[in-house]
Amino acid sequence: MCNSLAPAPYRARDDEHEALPAETGTSRKDYPPAPEPLPVPVMDNHTHLDFRHGVIEVSVRDALDAAESVGVQGAVQVGCDLESSRFTVKAVDADPRLLGAVAIHPNDAPEYAERDELETALAEIEQLAGHPRIRAIGETGLDFFRTQGEGLAHQRYSFRRHIDIAKRLDLTLQIHDRDAHDDVVQVLREEGAPGRVVFHCFSGDEELARTCNEHGWYMSFAGTMTFKNAGNLRAALAVAEPGRILVETDSPFLTPHPHRGRPNASYMVPYTVRAMADVTGSDLAELCSRLAKNTVDAYGSWA
Repeated sequence: MCNSLAPAPYRARDDEHEALPAETGTSRKDYPPAPEPLPVPVMDNHTHLDFRHGVIEVSVRDALDAAESVGVQGAVQVGCDLESSRFTVKAVDADPRLLGAVAIHPNDAPEYAERDELETALAEIEQLAGHPRIRAIGETGLDFFRTQGEGLAHQRYSFRRHIDIAKRLDLTLQIHDRDAHDDVVQVLREEGAPGRVVFHCFSGDEELARTCNEHGWYMSFAGTMTFKNAGNLRAALAVAEPGRILVETDSPFLTPHPHRGRPNASYMVPYTVRAMADVTGSDLAELCSRLAKNTVDAYGSWA
């Protein structure tokens, strides 16, 4: 049962997302206080419950209980390799508040390829994706920050294969896009995008937001949009179509302001939602209702 499903030991991925402030004591590793609950429940559409960042090990049930207490009624648990994708299948079986996504992360694809294991890994991802509560193939995409040289060819190949799996299984595609906006869009156009595409942790500008509007792709905003230096994300959110926006944590990473640098979790979503309401000039309850509807449109029902 979920009560006994504890996360695996944390594998460091901080530098894939941002340079976090140096941790100078326990206070930088503790989870922040809970925010004020949201008036209407929403879902966190991207979290990594098998990663741990900080001094406290939290079970899946405890993490979801904390989220539910502040109006985050469900989450999408996301796999990045075979180990975390297998964990994801176990987690969605253990707690009905979870849906799942499985994939080989673009920065892991070259490592599988170098071991001549990429094809086997992709075959298992497709098998895992057959579970009825696995609703997305992700996170997959391109990352030009962490991978260069020959590894990029393996990334592109893996991305195309994931797109094919998502289309054949009629699953949502969750995209990891770091410093690769134009190339990600090009591959989607060349391959033909699945019916539902989510730019996880949206990192583009107004131009990419308008491209997503044009193609009907979802833009998922994380705690990064609350950072002082993230004017491009707020500008993108301001032009994004209301029916195409989602919210996520990417926890345990990307903790929103004012707790940046401390461990993140799904219960931190309200900080980002309130910042989104400020940027868009939306009534908070109406925005929550819109985010909840968009999330179900993107992934299907949690029921």
